[in-house]
Amino acid sequence: MNLDPHYYPTASRRMVIFGKRGMVATSQSLAAQVGADILRQGGNAIDAAIATAAALTVVEPTSNGIGSDAFALVWVSDKLHGLNASGRAPMGISGDALRALGHEEMPAHGLISVTVPGAPAAWATLSERFGKLPLPTLLAPAITLAEEGFAVSPVVSQLWQKAYTRYKQYDSSEFAPWFEHFAPEGHAPKAGDIWRSPDMAKTLRAIAQSGAEAFYQGELADAMDAFSREHGGFLRKEDLAAFRSEWVDPINVRYQGHDIWEIPPNGSGLIALQALGILEALGDEPHDPVETLHRRIEATKLGYVDGLRYITEHTDMTHSVEQLLAPRYLEQRAALIGEQAIDPLHGNPLLGGTVYLATADDEGNMVSFIQSNFEGFGSGIVVPGTGISLQNRGWSFSLDEQHANVLRPGKRTYHTIIPGFITKNNQAVGPFGVMGGYMQPQGHVQVVASILADKLNPQAALDLPRWKWVAGKTVEVEPGFPDHLAQALERRGHHIVRCTDALTFGRGQIILRNADNGVLQGGTEPRTDGAVLPV
Repeated sequence: MNLDPHYYPTASRRMVIFGKRGMVATSQSLAAQVGADILRQGGNAIDAAIATAAALTVVEPTSNGIGSDAFALVWVSDKLHGLNASGRAPMGISGDALRALGHEEMPAHGLISVTVPGAPAAWATLSERFGKLPLPTLLAPAITLAEEGFAVSPVVSQLWQKAYTRYKQYDSSEFAPWFEHFAPEGHAPKAGDIWRSPDMAKTLRAIAQSGAEAFYQGELADAMDAFSREHGGFLRKEDLAAFRSEWVDPINVRYQGHDIWEIPPNGSGLIALQALGILEALGDEPHDPVETLHRRIEATKLGYVDGLRYITEHTDMTHSVEQLLAPRYLEQRAALIGEQAIDPLHGNPLLGGTVYLATADDEGNMVSFIQSNFEGFGSGIVVPGTGISLQNRGWSFSLDEQHANVLRPGKRTYHTIIPGFITKNNQAVGPFGVMGGYMQPQGHVQVVASILADKLNPQAALDLPRWKWVAGKTVEVEPGFPDHLAQALERRGHHIVRCTDALTFGRGQIILRNADNGVLQGGTEPRTDGAVLPV
């Protein structure tokens, strides 16, 4: 039967999922199964996160790949640990070098947009410190999926077609391997088509057997270096060999009696924390749903303009995290919120912000993990014979010498991917995340407020129709956003734009643990091919 996998004339309904021994929530059901199987084999939440992340590079290549970056928040032994596995700009790149090539701004695609990938190092680093099962065991399911193939899911097929159209605009030979690898029959695979990649299987096996050393110092690093040199890129084997994941102290704000945690800059989670801190400074939640929405939109806008102004490599920031989250400063920002929408400007705190997965096990460990190419497949570059699609994180750099994210050799730029975590009274409540480029901090604000202020379960919080601040007073809303609320926001001065699909409004996962009996409850994103699997 030829049935349309993208046509749904009536709203679907998911129920929140409960589990006792463990849980995996992610954007693709096959990857969720991989993580759940690892838990059943005796692995812990960290093992499950690694295995799920590796599987996602195969079954959801439209959002992440072996050449991605990764961040993680890991709750182990009553402590929250942060891992920043975002890559740096090549040491040979510079604004002068790009201007000499005729570029006035960072290109969105191609080898120039490539920074050092961090995901393989993240897998190895997490496994070495917190894992129970060996890395080859964790990557074995992803290798099998790549070798034997899988049926492409509906949302992935949509994103695959968008990428195919996007890269068709380029006639440079550096893009040819992407089409050979991801569109070998001359078109993007459709929903239900079988797709496989022996090259990815070979590369994942090399990473597993070497603890990622093959990727950063071995034959895979040689292949990336050679292809970059051949096509005028800047990435070199020395850049790869110098990469190290960084353990960091997570940052937090207090909201609704809970602590909300994010990765510090260069991650953009600070935006979500500022917005939630501003909402907390405003006091009690109003009973009027329009006022509630208005406040959340305005707080998010104020957090965003500060984030876009100040967030970069933490050593290059002109204003510290402590200054940007200082209660007095957040109160000053909150005071800017009135009855009407504002066109926000960044503040000055010296006067007073992909694929996401969550895992949990029966030992109390929980992981919030995010992995991303940045935009779709990333740079559009695939290293021949490896299946490695390289991210385009360098696109976030600026060639403006006055910009916080000005391009510098070896620098990490502003990063959109942000895992989140909730605690209360120094105990884990659970991981959450909403992937999707610059939607991510906005998604964090919306789901956290829905859970803690509106008292919605994880699935209901993810189901709610979303809004997305774009610029100035413009706010996009997705299909299904209630007309009466949109009209009321218009009367408050917001310019509301209704979108025809939900692909740009983020895709999230949530797992929460009940403090009384340890029972887990999870929600998965209705905007993607996701699944929550209890163990």
